[in-house]
Amino acid sequence: MKRSLKTRPDWDTYFMDIAHVVKRRSNCSRRGVAAIIVKDRRIISTGYNGTPSGIKNCFEGGCPRCASNTPSGERLGECICAHAEENAIIQAACYGMALRGATLYCTDSPCLLCAKMIVTAGIKEVVFESPYQFSAQAARLLKTAGIRCRRFKRARIQA
Repeated sequence: MKRSLKTRPDWDTYFMDIAHVVKRRSNCSRRGVAAIIVKDRRIISTGYNGTPSGIKNCFEGGCPRCASNTPSGERLGECICAHAEENAIIQAACYGMALRGATLYCTDSPCLLCAKMIVTAGIKEVVFESPYQFSAQAARLLKTAGIRCRRFKRARIQA
């Protein structure tokens, strides 16, 4: 059976689909997020949000803030969960992978803290699917650093 080119995903769709699979590993009880870092169309690192390695999973009560009834967006400084982008960058560092010139794909837009890590790591492009508290300051920082930042829009599949 010959496959139609319509069913073959473009690179952005391919990497974002993989990011959504990685997102299923998130152990945060409040919100699942994933990031993958790609260089020369090869995945070099993945990360998802949740408690640090060796700490009880968030959904098992490992993060007191997430286990509480704290409203969304409040007391974020008390959350011990690491962000997906943060984990992807740290994993690359743990295994000696250089990120200069890479592209980061993320299911949600990066926060200011992650934007600072992205700049410092030398990542050249950020592709995100959903805007989640993407502050003007984070966007400005990425732009000032010369990092291309764009929102991924899923194409409709035609039958």
